[in-house]
Amino acid sequence: MRIQIENRQRKQKIEKRLLRKVAQRILNALGCPKGELSVVIVDDAGIRALNRDYLGKDRPTNVISFAMQEGEGAGVAPQLLGDVVISAETAARDAAEAGQPFVSELYFLLLHGILHLRGYDHERGTAAQALEMEQAEQDIFCAIRREFLA
Repeated sequence: MRIQIENRQRKQKIEKRLLRKVAQRILNALGCPKGELSVVIVDDAGIRALNRDYLGKDRPTNVISFAMQEGEGAGVAPQLLGDVVISAETAARDAAEAGQPFVSELYFLLLHGILHLRGYDHERGTAAQALEMEQAEQDIFCAIRREFLA
């Protein structure tokens, strides 16, 4: 599988080839160049259903990660990291509010989701762990910005 990308929405143009390259760059930066994951781009209705069904939050969100290296099956397929689901609608709104291009927000959410797959947690972890995740985001996104958004 390596990096599987599926676009299930029609409002935002998604360049799968470029998104795959960004994902690979993130995996390389995290020291897992052979990591496998799927990336699914959905609309707000799609991510709201996932958020409700799996996290008990009945609202859309920007990104959800489903890690395969946690829980009962962890370690069975060490290269299989999991799934990152991104709402293109929420990403577009957030980008517009921040005055950023949509693609910049998309790449940042991809990075955020992959960091969660690698065990980073800013919500349930300690303040130090949240800071560690924030620093990783800043460092890697700076490289992504130079390479893909310049």
